[in-house]
Amino acid sequence: MSKKKKVTIVFDIGKTNKKFFLFDKNYQEVVREYTELPLTTDEDGYPTEDLSALQNWIKENFHNILESDEFDVKAINFSTYGASFVHLDQKGNVLTPLYNYTKPMDQEILDLFYEKHGSKLKIARETASPQAGMLNSGLQLFWLKYEHPEVFKKIRYSLHLPQYLSYLFTGICVSEFTSIGCHTNLWDYDKNDYHDWVYEEEIDALLPPIVPTSASINTSYRNRKMKIGVGIHDSSSALLPYILSKKEPFLLLSTGTWSISLNPFNDESLNDEDIENNCLNYMRIDGKRVKASRFFMGNEYKIQVEKLCAHYGKEYGFHREVQFDQDLYLRLMKNKNIYFRFEGIILKRKMITATDLNSFNTFEEAYHQLMIELMDLQIHTITNAIGNSDISNIYIDGGFTDNDVFMKLMSHHFQDYNVMSTHSPLGSALGASMVISNKKIDETFLQQHYQMKVLQPLILNY
Repeated sequence: MSKKKKVTIVFDIGKTNKKFFLFDKNYQEVVREYTELPLTTDEDGYPTEDLSALQNWIKENFHNILESDEFDVKAINFSTYGASFVHLDQKGNVLTPLYNYTKPMDQEILDLFYEKHGSKLKIARETASPQAGMLNSGLQLFWLKYEHPEVFKKIRYSLHLPQYLSYLFTGICVSEFTSIGCHTNLWDYDKNDYHDWVYEEEIDALLPPIVPTSASINTSYRNRKMKIGVGIHDSSSALLPYILSKKEPFLLLSTGTWSISLNPFNDESLNDEDIENNCLNYMRIDGKRVKASRFFMGNEYKIQVEKLCAHYGKEYGFHREVQFDQDLYLRLMKNKNIYFRFEGIILKRKMITATDLNSFNTFEEAYHQLMIELMDLQIHTITNAIGNSDISNIYIDGGFTDNDVFMKLMSHHFQDYNVMSTHSPLGSALGASMVISNKKIDETFLQQHYQMKVLQPLILNY
């Protein structure tokens, strides 16, 4: 009989893609499954994650692996998007839908919150969380308390999504740093404890004991011993392989729907200007802060590219083939006008009443202009995240590493830095696998797993 391969299971739950991975003891990917699950709606008809469909998908994949003759499951962990709570009653039953963090919050509730607990800017600065309604998951608890008091009274524990998935396997309720620390409004970074408002509203009683992110719970399932991780927030998880393998300070630019600049080597407190620039803190697994700044780049890019395709009569997808054109770029740079009206980005920039595509003869020309205007904001957010820290390396991962124009502009604007593209479809899943293992990794790890490439600065003939 052939020997079974020892594996760690990771469930990596994004807003769109639900991913299931098996890793061997050297963190090599053995199995990967992707799925998209249909959404459901909450009591107000707002689209949201279907928690029971998610649970069924997790169970099914777990049991398939358990029944396989090929694998011996040694550990399980979970990385998921943040700002999402599952509320349980005394018996462990789920009390509410998994409210979507994009759901608008009633203005009266927000006004009440700031009236009771301090100004918007003060709370944002102390909790390192730009104020964003449901995206500050702590506010969801405040909203339930005052909008749905009958439900709120029944809550025994509120678990962030990664910890809820862990609870499904262990029956044990815990909190952990990376989920508490990501734009939740819950944590006072200077005090290194829950913010005063959490105690004043007696919400601390609903938050289970905090354990280290690297904690795991030993359990036995069908006579097999395995350890179950407590889960991790996906942005902190994506950062982990870099922190564990790199000794020199770096900035990680994580690109996708959001473009997030993560600087684990900047522990300055945020000031008012940082908050206005959409800076925030994430938390490392050891509770230390990570200065970050973000903007809705991928979301805006998709909106604008769809308009370009419609205007120039191109199939959506045509943009993926556009290569950087130096002559076109230099010609466009002579004219510093703004041509695009951005719809989903709140960063300060000159506003125009409507996008002007009539100034461009071709799709390629308009596309280069779009990338120039997005890059202006990208430079701004990276500079904010670097702050006063001494950084010489920038790693770029995520969807935009395949965008030739974006990557060439990054190498051009950051030529005083060592800029590297990293390509790993494993992203946050790998961090979730590593955090519950005691295995040390060295400098060569990223090279082996991330297909790292150093970007050459552009030599432009002005």
